[in-house]
Amino acid sequence: MAQSTLDSMPGASTGTVVVTEPLNFWGGKRVKPRQEKNAEPVFEPATGRVLCQMVPCGAEEVDEAIQSAYAAYQKWSKMAGMERARVMLEAARIMRERREKLAKLEVINNGKTITEALGNIDFSWKSIEYYAGLAGTLAGQHIQLPGGAFAYTRREPLGVCVGIGAWNFPILLATLKSAPALACGNAMVYKPSPMAPVTAVILAEIYKEAGVPDGLFCVVQGGAETGSLLCHHPKVAKVSFTGSVPTGKKVMEMSAKSVKQVTLELGGKSPLIIFKDCELENAVKGALMANFLTQGQVCCNGTRVFVQREIMPQFLEEVVKRTKAIPVGDPLLESTRMGALISKPQLEKVLGFVSQAKKEGARVLCGGDPFVPSDPKLKGGYFMSPCVLDNCRDDMTCVKEEIFGPVMSVLPFDTEEEVIKRANNTTFGLASGVFTRDISRAHRVAASMEAGTCFINNYNINPIELPFGGYKMSGFGRENGQVTIEYYSQLKTVVVEMGDVESLF
Repeated sequence: MAQSTLDSMPGASTGTVVVTEPLNFWGGKRVKPRQEKNAEPVFEPATGRVLCQMVPCGAEEVDEAIQSAYAAYQKWSKMAGMERARVMLEAARIMRERREKLAKLEVINNGKTITEALGNIDFSWKSIEYYAGLAGTLAGQHIQLPGGAFAYTRREPLGVCVGIGAWNFPILLATLKSAPALACGNAMVYKPSPMAPVTAVILAEIYKEAGVPDGLFCVVQGGAETGSLLCHHPKVAKVSFTGSVPTGKKVMEMSAKSVKQVTLELGGKSPLIIFKDCELENAVKGALMANFLTQGQVCCNGTRVFVQREIMPQFLEEVVKRTKAIPVGDPLLESTRMGALISKPQLEKVLGFVSQAKKEGARVLCGGDPFVPSDPKLKGGYFMSPCVLDNCRDDMTCVKEEIFGPVMSVLPFDTEEEVIKRANNTTFGLASGVFTRDISRAHRVAASMEAGTCFINNYNINPIELPFGGYKMSGFGRENGQVTIEYYSQLKTVVVEMGDVESLF
């Protein structure tokens, strides 16, 4: 069943796939839209051609999906953790078996390279596997009280959780939200980004094939209006959102009206600090990994690269040389290292940031222009050459605002105290990084960073075992790691009296 949309993938190439199947899923099957009005075209980033139509779900459809999820939750939550684990492990196995097909569809839908997409699929099945391993460990605590009385705690599911995903990691986000939710005994209704709606429904089919109750993982398509319906629905217990700060604030506000639990993973403008005693080769590679994965469309990217003044010339020479050498083009080719940005408006927005940077005095050392691959079928794609900006200042737009594209801003610094202050001078706090051979300095800087993650002598290493989330306006709550169980469950205290009641009345 889960192979339906994937059957054409082995022979598929860029510019050849058209998706015609319904993209909604509840009640254990794909569901056609009630009406085709307000349909939005979904584009293949590498070609600019229409891949499919996304029809947003209205109030009746959202309610139907949530009711379906609630019915499934009633069954799933009563199963033992080990029973849930077995089903989840089967889902992980199915996904692992179909990783190449899934990765190909992800590339066609999103524009990132096949190399990265394969890594995303591997992260996704590992996520399901990891939380399957935790499902059987969920337990409470026994507390002895005076006089033979005692109390115990029960870790219980929340109910129906809503996941709202972003377009940069379509199936990965659907999985990292659903896996802990399901492990804890919840159901989930997931809304992917309207720009990358194709692969979440494949995940729903995989869960179905693995044996979850019909409705346990539902997919509803849509934009802001559909998201609002989900956040306001009385049967929803929690909302987990990944996306921009302005939308995250709206999600929080809507969810607050019925006091729903919320996890927000929002934007970033993360600092990467490179000291003169670093291993320069590794620092350069780290800076490239911190800026150019998924065409720079990664929330935790280290886009403010602070380089100690003494090594700035060597760093710039090497980073520019390597940036110029990045192969940009057909994302389905294994040799490609940078694919297409998600949409034409996003490409224009990123190019606009580069233009603004030049007006404000930054110097473009390489890239920052639209890129037209030699392959004729890619001429309408949303490509640009990766960009390195020098002569940047802390007050420039390119240094303060999240660009979400392949643009690295490089800034000089002199002292550790100075750079820590500058690095923390932002409303964001998602990630940070430091390159140095001085182990004391490395830990000192990590402790000083106002961010949810600090990478030492590497960057963008985010395995499923590690908690991920932000400080400040980058959000709150955590995803990944064991701690996420606490964000998809609630604690009940049960007090047991073994003797007579002592009353004051």
